Amino acid sequence: MIKEQNTCESKTAYITANKISKSYGDNGNINVLNNISVNLFPGEFLSISGPSGCGKTTLLMILGCLMTPDEGEIKVKNKYPYQLSPSNRAKIRSDIIGFIFQDFKLIPYLNVIENISCAALPVTDKPHCDNIENLIYSLKLDHRRHHLPDELSAGEKQRAAIARALLTSPKVILADEPTGNLDKENTDIVLQSLRDFSNDGGSVLMASHDSKVEKLTDKHLRMSSGKFIIN
Repeated sequence: MIKEQNTCESKTAYITANKISKSYGDNGNINVLNNISVNLFPGEFLSISGPSGCGKTTLLMILGCLMTPDEGEIKVKNKYPYQLSPSNRAKIRSDIIGFIFQDFKLIPYLNVIENISCAALPVTDKPHCDNIENLIYSLKLDHRRHHLPDELSAGEKQRAAIARALLTSPKVILADEPTGNLDKENTDIVLQSLRDFSNDGGSVLMASHDSKVEKLTDKHLRMSSGKFIIN
């Protein structure tokens, strides 16, 4: 069940991006992001659509402290990650942000439980055993807990990836085409898991080509040529 759109004016954003630009190429002549600004608020589920190459993945990487912007400012929980050392930036990322990718990025020689547990390695001071059990039951993976990734369906792989992203109780989930390879049943499970996360106060930003996703999120943004399109 989809909740009504949140009113975020009185909330402090988990992540703020202000006038972000990014270019590629030897001469910086491939402009991917052009002066993009966006806020990720508690309890809000946002989606982004746009043609391949419009900048969706680059934006997610920059918001996730994985890629330095050429221009602009990123603030994550009142800290400026790109002004910090790589190790301190990684700590912010592991404490606050969870990632979900279309191609799952599971480690092929680890089973489901071990893949999920990997998320807790940078956060060794927090026990996560109970959380793992809750996640594998809620995502219907209990019967697959000791299976390797190549023994799983695409939907099971993605559910394992979601469990990994949620394990450390992040504040923000960044999801890059997480339903692109899934059937309707698994798509519904993924979207409901993300909705539950935002209902509990988390923030979700999901890139998707699926037009149906737009109707299920609190706010939808369209991108073209590195910019948001204003309707």
